[in-house]
Order: sequence, then structure tokens, then C-alpha cells
Amino acid sequence: MITKVVVMFVFASLLLIGCNNSGSNQTEKKEPKSVETTTTIQDETKQEQDMKEEASKTIRNSEKENFQAEYRLNKENWSFEPIQDAEPKVVLLTFYDAPDKYSLEIAKTLQKLQVPAIFFVNGHFLESDEKKSMLKEIHDMGFSIGNRTYSHVNLKELTEEEQKREIVKLNNLVEGIIGERPKYFRAPFGSNTEVAANEKMLVMNWTYGYDWEKEYQDKKALTGIMLNSLYLSNGASLLMHDRKWTREAIEDIVKDFHKKGYKILAKLIETPE
Repeated sequence: MITKVVVMFVFASLLLIGCNNSGSNQTEKKEPKSVETTTTIQDETKQEQDMKEEASKTIRNSEKENFQAEYRLNKENWSFEPIQDAEPKVVLLTFYDAPDKYSLEIAKTLQKLQVPAIFFVNGHFLESDEKKSMLKEIHDMGFSIGNRTYSHVNLKELTEEEQKREIVKLNNLVEGIIGERPKYFRAPFGSNTEVAANEKMLVMNWTYGYDWEKEYQDKKALTGIMLNSLYLSNGASLLMHDRKWTREAIEDIVKDFHKKGYKILAKLIETPE
């Protein structure tokens, strides 16, 4: 009788231990990811992003401290001339209407080719978070951002106070997006005024451009005219737009300029202090 009781007791104990182990295994399998671990991963990702942004700021600040201008704007013909012994055979690439539809793709192509450019913006292209993000990406890729007024208006039809509002409003907006105020200014319709100069921006104009003309709205025709314009000269300031055919042509345009012995003007332009 005692033996029977002992056997039953041992069997019951073994059964109880098995149930406990089974429950433990189920708990382990169903246990969700630790909130603490997830938070740590998110913190690390944010920390990496912050470190990248800080590194980018450090590089830009270092560039500013060590900056020495090599080219100066000639306001008689709007071209750029060497200040001392810099290479004279250069052209400057500038793009309007950024960041509409194709500016980011154009910027990526230029980055691949390792050439600089200035992207001029209007405020009405920056009224959505998506476009603001695109502009920041273009800037973070190393490209300069220029001011072309908030509303794309003819400044000469406005009062001086209205002109200032058009220019300063866009400067404030751009600074809020990229952390810097534009250093370059181009007025719509070429109607420059001294208000921009008072805002410590380099007031510029262009040497030539064609991509808004119907006969040059394809890759081959645009490439041909940009490389063979009668107005092409050392230091020429080339005007292009955020257009499909411009996006398609830009790689060939850059490569063909290089073949002709032209360098693309880097960010070595003298600007107002």
C-alpha cells in the first residue's frame, strides 16, 4: 500500500513539473519584443542621424572658415573672371524653378558627375513638406541655393518695401529649411534691384539659356545649343530650368563641356560679406 502511494506521489510530481515547463516555454515563445530594446534601437537610429547632421554642419563651417574666393562677377556681361591665377575656362551651371519636378534628379546626376551648381528657388515651390524636404536634400548634397523672389514677380512693378518683402520672406523660408540664408539672387525677368544687394546677396544675371524655347525642348537639341551657343565664353553663366528635357540632357551637357576643355565653376565665387 505504501509503495502504491509513493508511486502515485512521484507520478503527480513529474506531471506538475512538466506542466510548469510547458507553460514557461509557451511564455517565452509568445513574449513580445522588449519596449526597452525597441526604444534603444530608435534612440541609436536618431543618434546616428544627429551625428550625420552634426558632421555635415562641421564640414560646412570648416569650408566657410577656409573659404577663399577665386572668381569675381563681372556685372558688365554677367560672367565670372578669375581673381588671380584661377582657371579662366569655366562655366557656371544654374537652375530655375527648384524644387518642382526634376530638380532632385538633376542634382543627383550632377553629384554623380561631381560638378557643382546653383539652384534658384521661388517660395511657391516650397509650400509643402515634400518640396521642403527635396530642397534640403539638394542642399545636403552640396549644392548652393539661390533666391528668385517668393512669388516670381517683376520687382520693378513693386514698391521698395514690397520688393524687400518678396526677397526677405523667401530668405527666411529657405533658412528655416536648410539652416542658411541664400547668398545668390536672380530676379525674375532680369529685373534686378538694389534691395537684394542690401540683403548681402550677390545680384546675378545669366549669359544664355534656351530650354524654355520650343525648338530646344528635347535632349539632343538642347545639348547642341548649350555647347555651341554664340554666347559661350569663359566664365559664362548658363541658365536652365526644372524641365524633363533638361534632366535628360544634363549629363551629356556636362560631359561635352569637359571634352571642350571647360571646367564647371565650383563654389569659389566672391559674395558680399
